[in-house]
Amino acid sequence: MARNRMAGNHPSYDKKKMTPDQIENKKKYDSEYQMSPERVKYRVKLNRKNKEAGTYGNGDGLDMSHTKKGTMVKESQKTNRGRNGHGKNRSRLK
Repeated sequence: MARNRMAGNHPSYDKKKMTPDQIENKKKYDSEYQMSPERVKYRVKLNRKNKEAGTYGNGDGLDMSHTKKGTMVKESQKTNRGRNGHGKNRSRLK
């Protein structure tokens, strides 16, 4: 799978009219957040489930997705990753 071309250059920076200093501060915050023990533990859990399900690293386009009941099911990466952060208040980003 190809490397993310948008890494570090997200279009939301333009939409939110962020200055270069604000972008740098956000990247610093995001990097510290992702290094927190809770986030690392969460990623480890998801990777473990993906490996157990046989979808980790094989390019099949599937992820393990959390359901409202708390279980995990196979779901397309596009659907799973696109769902988060796009709730009812999408209009505020415009």
